[in-house]
Amino acid sequence: MNFQKKVDEIITKKHSCVCVGLDSDISKLPKHLLKKAEPIFAFNQAIVEATYDLVCAYKPNLAFYEAEGPKGMEVLRKTVIYIKKKDPSILIIADAKRADIDNTNLGYVKAIFDYFKFDALTVHPYLGEEALRPFLTRKDKGVIVLCRTSNPGAAEFQDLIVNDQEFGRLPLYKIVAHRVVKYWDKNKNCALVVGATYPKELAAVRKIAGQMPLLIPGIGAQGGEVAITVKAGKDSNGRGMIINASRSIIFASSAKDFAQQAREKTQALKNLINKYC
Repeated sequence: MNFQKKVDEIITKKHSCVCVGLDSDISKLPKHLLKKAEPIFAFNQAIVEATYDLVCAYKPNLAFYEAEGPKGMEVLRKTVIYIKKKDPSILIIADAKRADIDNTNLGYVKAIFDYFKFDALTVHPYLGEEALRPFLTRKDKGVIVLCRTSNPGAAEFQDLIVNDQEFGRLPLYKIVAHRVVKYWDKNKNCALVVGATYPKELAAVRKIAGQMPLLIPGIGAQGGEVAITVKAGKDSNGRGMIINASRSIIFASSAKDFAQQAREKTQALKNLINKYC
């Protein structure tokens, strides 16, 4: 099954577009967990146990695991295994923003898809389709391309006007969207990253992307508004969105009931999204 079909099926099954970002910064974990042998895994385990029936995806940000060295990478591997045991249909996205020359990308493919067994990976498009082929040829895996990101400085390059021979004079992020849709998505395994913090741009990308899934960060701590985001980002079936929230869910509480608080935040976000779908 190709990645885009997996996205549609899990959203339909769970009636949820919510993705929980497992940005498990050890400095923000509830203090009582720090006594555990593996505090980050204990935290992730509790969050997943409390929320897996409410979400379509989890998105660990690899930076927080790499920062802990070999122990952190083992926790990342164990987290993926644990999620797959709870529900194999839930998508697990490696937020790693990888991309290099094609030979190096073969190593990333082996690590992310074959060793850690992620279902999808975020990549940046700067090196072009030729370099990204090792990712794109994996029909069953998602290749989620940065298009219009959620950070305040995104416009520095992404809004530069480009004179493209085929698509005309457009901001760079629109050229990226057009090229991914027309040329990169031969295996129906591509998606685009567009931040909820830029709803106008989100709507523009949806118009280009058609039914292609969009990974939408920026809800919650970054300030994206759900109603505006859903209106701008949904496809013609009212789906096609993987809407990510990280800190606003996983760090909703630092008390012993942190997992229950995370569940309540996840349920509230799911209900609000579905209200506008």
